[in-house]
Amino acid sequence: MQKKNNENFLEKIVKKDYNNELEKVLENKMFKENVKSNLLSILYKIEAGYDDYAIVKQNVETKEEFIKMFIKNIEENCEDISFVQLHTKQSELMNNRTFLIDKKNKRIICYPIERKMLYAISKISKNDIIIKNKYFIINKTLSNLINVGNCINSVEPLRDFNGYSWISLPREIESIDHNLVYQNLRFLIGYEFLNNWVENKDYIIDYMESFENKLEEYYGKKIKNKIIECLKKISILLEIRFNKNSKYDLNKLKQTIEEQIIKMQDNKSWVENITKKKRELTKDIKLIDETLNNKEMLQKEYIKRNEKLEISEKIFSIRVLSEMMSKERNKKIKEIEKLNEILNPQKFIKLKKELEERKKLLEIIETKDLQKDLEMLKLILQKLILKCYQVKIEKAETKQQILKLIYEFRYYNLLPFSQEKRIIDKTELKKQLNETGEMLIQKATKIKLIDIYAKDEKLNYEIAKNIFNTRIINLEQMYIQVTKENESFFVQIFDEKSCEEKNIIKADKELNKKNLQIKLNKKIKVFSK
Repeated sequence: MQKKNNENFLEKIVKKDYNNELEKVLENKMFKENVKSNLLSILYKIEAGYDDYAIVKQNVETKEEFIKMFIKNIEENCEDISFVQLHTKQSELMNNRTFLIDKKNKRIICYPIERKMLYAISKISKNDIIIKNKYFIINKTLSNLINVGNCINSVEPLRDFNGYSWISLPREIESIDHNLVYQNLRFLIGYEFLNNWVENKDYIIDYMESFENKLEEYYGKKIKNKIIECLKKISILLEIRFNKNSKYDLNKLKQTIEEQIIKMQDNKSWVENITKKKRELTKDIKLIDETLNNKEMLQKEYIKRNEKLEISEKIFSIRVLSEMMSKERNKKIKEIEKLNEILNPQKFIKLKKELEERKKLLEIIETKDLQKDLEMLKLILQKLILKCYQVKIEKAETKQQILKLIYEFRYYNLLPFSQEKRIIDKTELKKQLNETGEMLIQKATKIKLIDIYAKDEKLNYEIAKNIFNTRIINLEQMYIQVTKENESFFVQIFDEKSCEEKNIIKADKELNKKNLQIKLNKKIKVFSK
């Protein structure tokens, strides 16, 4: 009892420190009191629900890490947060949006909805592009997918956990599709890698390359290639759905690529055009050199350029102009180097192949039914995820590793696939879900993490699989009970606080008491210590 009291006392001290830390940050902000109050309320609710969140998902940062990031984002990226009230002129300007952000001025305008505030704080703290420019198109589309998914993920402890229960309402998730794909990525490579990717500020690390390498290392080259292809297409379709102008821009880009491919069919004309561009660039470089080495020419260039510029954009001095022209010169030299590479026969073939691959990727924008194609790609991705799950199960050896996989698989099963259905409800995934779940239960029973309920493996799985469809937070405190009513057998899940609905046991053969390893109507703890 004394130990428990000490733990409660220490917990209160930690909570007080978090609260004080946030209050110190808010003292230096010009937020109104109702905004400060909401931010403190968000902190309180995160503290209340985060422990349950961490149990359910397993693969997450610590509560301390999460809260520190929340406070840091407010301190560094929010200079002004203001609320919009319903039925006002300001609310009309919101145009059906729940918040607006201005990254340049570090300003958030939103309705006084706590989960929307938390989402906006997460969003304003992100770099728009987190993938290097060399990755054609997806540097933008996949950056957006990962960023949005991360923002939705950051709201989950507040949105779905209240300190007593775990409830997910699909209508409260900003985008089911972004969330699903982000949770897929989190399962594949872990929260830490994704957080580092999103928080990448200097682009020194090529996270896309690291991501592909990790996928290949963990799951093999074949699965990696299929996952990357699927992610690219999904990210483009989501971009088209949420950005009205993107389809036009992508179409235009596709046409440019097609024109380049056509030009490359005539090698002679292609070489002539490249040579012509090189001559023009060489001529430009020569003129820059002459201007930089001639004060009179430099002065004339300074006057000429400033005449065309607005007052706010005028070149400050001839020294600044010299620096600008030197940069222009270096840029043109790099362009010549690229053109020289293209003239190399091997580079020419490589470029042509790259253009053809880009054209093929962009064919996805010609979809006649975006929702149908997106649904199909999401299903393909889930089947790949389940293959990766099976790889993880095969590699897992200890009780701790298997238990973690059971928690993660339960969470995965209950992820919303759409507004109406969860992963576990998708008929197209039933076979693979059952295969994966059965592998997990068999391994758990083999190492005596889970008790054996029936002599037949299929029947044992039919009983045990109910743990993948329960919202009881702590599986280790869970009990299972098999009952018989009339001629049917049922399974019911319990913990110390609640019990869930009875589920009928489906099996290929007729059941009887002899098939069971456990007594009917008796509560049995699911997990052994």
